[in-house]
Amino acid sequence: MRITCLLENTTQNAELTAEHGLSLYIETEESKILFDMGQSEAFLSNAEKLAVDLSQVDFAILSHGHYDHGGGLKAFLDINKTAPVYVSRHAFGAHYNGTEKYIGLDVSLLNSDRLIFVGDEFLITENARLFSCNGMPRAHGLGAFGLTIKENGIFKPDPFLHEQYLLLEENGKKVLISGCSHKGIMDIVSCFAPDVLIGGFHFSKIEDEKTLDNAVSILNGFETQYYTCHCTGLQQYEYMQKQMPNLHYLSCGQTLVI
Repeated sequence: MRITCLLENTTQNAELTAEHGLSLYIETEESKILFDMGQSEAFLSNAEKLAVDLSQVDFAILSHGHYDHGGGLKAFLDINKTAPVYVSRHAFGAHYNGTEKYIGLDVSLLNSDRLIFVGDEFLITENARLFSCNGMPRAHGLGAFGLTIKENGIFKPDPFLHEQYLLLEENGKKVLISGCSHKGIMDIVSCFAPDVLIGGFHFSKIEDEKTLDNAVSILNGFETQYYTCHCTGLQQYEYMQKQMPNLHYLSCGQTLVI
């Protein structure tokens, strides 16, 4: 399995564009997969520079209904004419940062026949499954960090029902892909105990070292290799990495071979 980061907040390659967002290209023995599309078309130009042909993607996943993961959805639908895009049935909700800034998806795409709306669990292929974990106990949840959903004209803390996770199994290894882990990275890892986890931890707004220490203690309890990015926060990553030799950063342009 090869996983290439097409887009992320950082890059060490001056030819690539970095932006607040995430897009991953995944090649397994059976499928070519796009996981998230960033907030713009930057993932397309980066893919071209990395010799990744997105027109040949077999299927795409949208991890959740925020613009920095689905802003490039239309661009992908334009360049790839056949791949279905699996999204949560909650993905096109009215998602906001606070009460002023809309951070949801382009609702004009809602009726695209390329979108496959899924529930709490969905089998894509024998070795690729989606899970919402909406029934998962959130023993270590850290709250919504000011992110909201507008329902019937009322703003409420976002419960992140629209977030889903991709579990890939190949050669005896379980690889879990998460966009932002809004439901709580510690509980997600506890639920799946994967061999490899790739994605954001949503720690960038956490300044309390005790909270990070607690996360380190829990995450170190698993034999998981973590490749984090995007919403984890560089400062938070650097602090945690000193205590977690199994924690790595995945930047735009890098490729993992698992």
